[in-house]
Amino acid sequence: MLYVYSKKSLMFKKVTKKVLWTVFATITILVTSVVTMAYTVAVDTTREEVISNLSVEEKLVLLNEVNHPFSEESLITLLKELNVKFPHIVLAQSIVETGHWTSNIFKENHNLFGMKQARVRVNTARGTQYNHAYYDSWRESVYDYAFYQCRYLASIKTEEQYFQYLADSYAEAGDYINTLKQVIETDSLIKKFE
Repeated sequence: MLYVYSKKSLMFKKVTKKVLWTVFATITILVTSVVTMAYTVAVDTTREEVISNLSVEEKLVLLNEVNHPFSEESLITLLKELNVKFPHIVLAQSIVETGHWTSNIFKENHNLFGMKQARVRVNTARGTQYNHAYYDSWRESVYDYAFYQCRYLASIKTEEQYFQYLADSYAEAGDYINTLKQVIETDSLIKKFE
């Protein structure tokens, strides 16, 4: 079952098959246009040679990273666009899980949240590497986290409930919640979403 959060009604609603097919068609069109663009991008012969040796998937990743390079600001913007619950907590998770976006799990797997590959719910992971999910781009990691929230955290209403869920079902470190709270306070993350 897939749900989408309605900003208007402030509730999660089931996604209909018609909407799913529309999203699928839109994604198909976007992927087709991105692949076409990947084949036409070339600045000089060296770059053309490198690009010509890439697989279609590698070209999509390259194009996505060029068009959507990672920055804290772009992450904040995407969290707002997706209307993620408690985005300051989610931002803190990305900071803690990646060591301020320096870990190999982030750099190589594009994994912002230390997510494992989901087996039951809808997800955007391409597979598992280093015992964590890997994605085509950092944005795919954020989409996957949003799917995770929709699936498991839809009924949570307060920050404390959110922290409790993370402590019970997400965190591997015993001091994870205290670490998140410290990062939120130290880095003034709540203000970044005002």
